Amino acid sequence: MLSKNVIERVLLAALSEGGDFSEVYLENTRSTGISALNGVIERASSGIDYGIGIRILLGDKSVYVYSNDLDENLLVRLARDASASLSSVPKGVSVCLRPVINYKSNTAIINPVTYDKSLKVEVLKRACDAAKNYNELITQTGSSCSDIEKSIIIANSDGVYVTDKRIRTRFTIEAVASYGEEKQTGFFGPGSGTGYEFIEKLAVEEISRDAARIAVTMMRAKPCPSGKMPVVIGNGFGGVIFHEACGHSLEATSVGIKASVFTGKVGTQIASDLVTAIDDPTIPDEWGSFSIDDEGVLPEKHLLIENGILKGYLVDRLGSRRMEMPDNGCGRRQNYQFQPTSRMSNTFIAPGRSTHDEIIADTEFGIYAACMGGGSVEPSTGEFNFAVVEAYMIRNGKIAEPVRGATLIGKGSEVLLNIDRVGNNVKLAQGMCGSISGNVPVNVGQPTIRVSNITVGGSE
Repeated sequence: MLSKNVIERVLLAALSEGGDFSEVYLENTRSTGISALNGVIERASSGIDYGIGIRILLGDKSVYVYSNDLDENLLVRLARDASASLSSVPKGVSVCLRPVINYKSNTAIINPVTYDKSLKVEVLKRACDAAKNYNELITQTGSSCSDIEKSIIIANSDGVYVTDKRIRTRFTIEAVASYGEEKQTGFFGPGSGTGYEFIEKLAVEEISRDAARIAVTMMRAKPCPSGKMPVVIGNGFGGVIFHEACGHSLEATSVGIKASVFTGKVGTQIASDLVTAIDDPTIPDEWGSFSIDDEGVLPEKHLLIENGILKGYLVDRLGSRRMEMPDNGCGRRQNYQFQPTSRMSNTFIAPGRSTHDEIIADTEFGIYAACMGGGSVEPSTGEFNFAVVEAYMIRNGKIAEPVRGATLIGKGSEVLLNIDRVGNNVKLAQGMCGSISGNVPVNVGQPTIRVSNITVGGSE
């Protein structure tokens, strides 16, 4: 994309008028996407995203500029102008990049970007047909395949000079059940940090029928009761509650500006002693994994909570300066148009000793939230409101009738302390996480857990 000499010249220009650190992030991304509605191809797209981001730091201040024009003289002027916006007396600086280190974040046997689109179309039609034929109440189906191949270069004034190649592939299926004016939806979106071989191995029809099953089951369900009660939350995407209501509050993005309920609480108990929580970007070929973060720092497995005790935070370079803590390889960004910040990767509650069946059998009355949906969170307080896509009553230690319209309402810090059972069936589920550095692929996950007391908002 740019030669080493040109990159060094841009980094030096970025410190010519002010600043104590400069960085460039170059990106060349190819992507494709195909979607079908009721088995008919609705959209097919492919594209290339190409550009550079230039960041300059001065203490805990930052300035960021970007361009998709890689003319050398233009980039030097852009870097110098950005440097001038940081008022400091420039010191004699030099930039000398070390020999390049090449990384490859993912394993891909079949490049999904160049894979035959007609074969992708066949998969999408099979998925829609399987969901549609599940039950007469299914009135709409939608499926999609999306993939990305991203090549990046990261270099900075400390001499870091690295490249990385990242490939990700995802399949989604949505089924809508209707009866009169009522509608219910089932959805799955498995993804992987591998090539198209991931979709080739998927049980596409089975996943699609399961999405339809959820929609039909909830269409026939009774309204959910409301009130405070025990809630058993299923594994996999149930981890979205920890991710949203707790995980974001452990990122330097909020901790570094003292906007988190967990600021200054390392070493204190913030959760039940049954809870251990981990963020691990080093798991091979996972949806949220990477070999080098978007600041050129090697990632590491982060032990966030151990037996209820807060052990640490997710810290990026700017957060490190604000918090006076070392950065730990979690700086991420959507693309060159965003400067990086601390972000989660594969975040999950570690397995406990109970089985799923034991947790259900030990619950006299409550709600089983088998599948979670979206919600809203106030990051500074951890207060959340999440919809439950698939829910059932628990009566006398058994899963009973389905109920619809359930929402879980509470505070992340309280939920952590009220977890009184943790299962041994950890599962990860894929999603996209939004923050100030854009949307990035993440895994959420957990085993089956029980929250002893949480407010359930119902439709009864």
